[in-house]
Amino acid sequence: MGSEHAQGPSQGLAQHGIVVGVDGSDQSTCALLWAAQEAERRKAPLYVVTAYTIPVFAASSMDAGYATVDDDVIRDSAQSVLQEALTHIEGISVEVHARIETGDAAGVLLDLSEEAELMVVGSRGRGGFVGRLLGSVSSALPAHAKCPTAVIPVCTGARLGRPDLGKKQGRDRDGGSSEAVVEPVVVVGVDGSEQARMASLAAAEEARSRGLALRVICSVAPFNGSLAWVPAPVDREALHADLAVQLAAGRDWLQSHYPDVDIRVELVDGSPAEVLISASATSELLVVGTRGRGGFTGMLLGSTSQGVLHHARGPVLVVPDRADPRLEDRSAFGPMIAPAR
Repeated sequence: MGSEHAQGPSQGLAQHGIVVGVDGSDQSTCALLWAAQEAERRKAPLYVVTAYTIPVFAASSMDAGYATVDDDVIRDSAQSVLQEALTHIEGISVEVHARIETGDAAGVLLDLSEEAELMVVGSRGRGGFVGRLLGSVSSALPAHAKCPTAVIPVCTGARLGRPDLGKKQGRDRDGGSSEAVVEPVVVVGVDGSEQARMASLAAAEEARSRGLALRVICSVAPFNGSLAWVPAPVDREALHADLAVQLAAGRDWLQSHYPDVDIRVELVDGSPAEVLISASATSELLVVGTRGRGGFTGMLLGSTSQGVLHHARGPVLVVPDRADPRLEDRSAFGPMIAPAR
């Protein structure tokens, strides 16, 4: 197992490695264990990263000597966090690099994402100087990372052989269930947006590489007729029939690119976020795009993806926008869900 302490995000990071952020919390330990398993599955190097900044008061209000001492104390604490993290993955069969970075955690991880194959973070972190590595970062990083980002809730610890994680207060702090039976399936949510089609391609690749089935879910939010701006009553049966045709066409398109994957499509009633959160409890992996229908380019994440990341009960992979020539032949397979206006 290798180890290095780098001073800048661009130093020594091999292309296509897996990067995981740690801060000493149970959430980051869970993310680390998942990242280690994923690194072994992909046979990719693993980079274990923690980051810190010098408090503003130490740099501006005190003399230079105090600032230097303060930096040393904080760096020593970061070193302790890193060394403790490495004890959880002793014996891993891939190359491991331990890195201490100076700078804002979100900025550090975003820089690293330019060369990484996959970024991994916990859904929340702890307070204190390293606490910023998770929490707000687990929302900001997936929205702007240059590569896919996996967000791992602490309730995933039970799947990884560590049911103790997140239960120091006698309950799962992510609110997820550790008792659910996990099915051999990857789930992806689609809504007719190009981001969702990109996510479905990524989900199919994950299913293929893991030898799992793919479940494609499209959910229709409930409508009770009380919204004054709706011009006419919604014909639910006609809507479902149209969507079923469009989903079948999307499945045929996806199947043409992944003929060996067992692909199933489902149309369900319910809030998209709630449907996907529920699915995350029993799937190996849930895949979402950064934005969906009606999303704005400058948004951190679409509302559905935000809701899923905050409340997921299993690993979530967020796929960034990117060009893919396979998107160009989707229309040849049949009607597509109309984009939101």
